[in-house]
Amino acid sequence: MNQPQRTILVTDLPERGKPLDDGIFVARYFIGNEQRALILLPNEVHGAYGEYEQDIEGATSYSDGEKNTRAMAEAGSEIAKQALELGGHIPACLEAHLLMAAKTEGLITLREDRYCWLSTQCSADFAYYVDFENGWQHDIGKGYERFAPLVRSVLLQ
Repeated sequence: MNQPQRTILVTDLPERGKPLDDGIFVARYFIGNEQRALILLPNEVHGAYGEYEQDIEGATSYSDGEKNTRAMAEAGSEIAKQALELGGHIPACLEAHLLMAAKTEGLITLREDRYCWLSTQCSADFAYYVDFENGWQHDIGKGYERFAPLVRSVLLQ
């Protein structure tokens, strides 16, 4: 599941909403001091976030969905393992807001027919999910089954 860190030259970035690295380029953003490109992948996964009452150390980042997803997978989350096997990760809260912004600008299409998991855990019992119809986020018990869009975060140079 550990893949080498992908990098892209800033000068090689297409316009937002255009194809990039097997997906659609959504936005540039920062995780810490690293500038990154967020890419929406065509795949999605479906299942429970994990086990209720399981505190997953390392899955609380609001901006780094890849870090959260890796922590989830190490803790046994099947949905996280599927995401990583498909070459992506489950978005963190910030990444979901960037997806929603791109959707409202007409750059990407997102499912509006159900709620989707985010990789950000808010407690041992709850994790965040988002409604892409209206863009709001809330938390719910980890045992519920939801779908999750897949994204990729690529380091920019």
